Amino acid sequence: MDFAKRFLFKSQPNQEMTMHAARSIAGALFALAVSAPASAAIREEPVSYKDGDTVMKGFVVYDDARKAKRPGIVVVHEWWGITKHVHDSARSLAAMGYTAFIADMYGEGKTADNPKTAGELSGSVSKNTALMQARFNAARDALARHATVDPKRIGAVGFCFGGSVVLDMARVGADLGGVAAFHAGLTTSTPAAPGKVKAKVLVQNGADDPFIKPDSVEAFKKEMVLAKVNYHYIDYRGAVHAFTNPEATEAGKKFNLPLAYNAAADKQSKAEMAKFFAEIFGRK
Repeated sequence: MDFAKRFLFKSQPNQEMTMHAARSIAGALFALAVSAPASAAIREEPVSYKDGDTVMKGFVVYDDARKAKRPGIVVVHEWWGITKHVHDSARSLAAMGYTAFIADMYGEGKTADNPKTAGELSGSVSKNTALMQARFNAARDALARHATVDPKRIGAVGFCFGGSVVLDMARVGADLGGVAAFHAGLTTSTPAAPGKVKAKVLVQNGADDPFIKPDSVEAFKKEMVLAKVNYHYIDYRGAVHAFTNPEATEAGKKFNLPLAYNAAADKQSKAEMAKFFAEIFGRK
């Protein structure tokens, strides 16, 4: 009511303020407030799903202010498991208008706090293509069933180990519109075959990543060309492994590994990913 009086006195200084007028303005202001559209609200919900008898513990992340069905993006974690970086990446995708599903590739939500355990966990999946495919498909299917998702528009994003996973899922012909791989290993036991790959492919790696050898890059590009894959490969000068993860520099120092965050490469690569998915699924 005080605000209504101040507003009327300021706009009509020569007219007498009445309580009726004040009530009318206050009522109008209240109506405007309650009728204003709700702001975006990113929801993150834990999801239990199964691969055979193994319980997988993932997360679905979406903007509940949006009502229309939207494309879904499977997000595959680094070799550490599901970390803050993975959660933040999923939230960013949700803010872009997608429903993101953080896949649990290890089962029971397992994570690693050291390279030895991380290597064991990631190796148990990467060395077993059938297991990798089953666990990825379990996450994809759970995402496709979510009420916010258009099941005909599904993509995937992966980081490091997860980048290799999404590339291999594209290679085996997973039903995906596109996959975006960040600082991903490129070698595989299941090379792409002509006519097999349905997804468009975006790979973004650090040009100075010692884990990604130049010959593996050339072999990957040759594989994509021979298989007639619609792909785009980007190298970021000065960037090393895990360049999108703000916690990578500290982990690199702690474990004496060539890991480091690169803000410029992170920003540019995320912009490239946004453009990539917008071209596949339509602008939001």
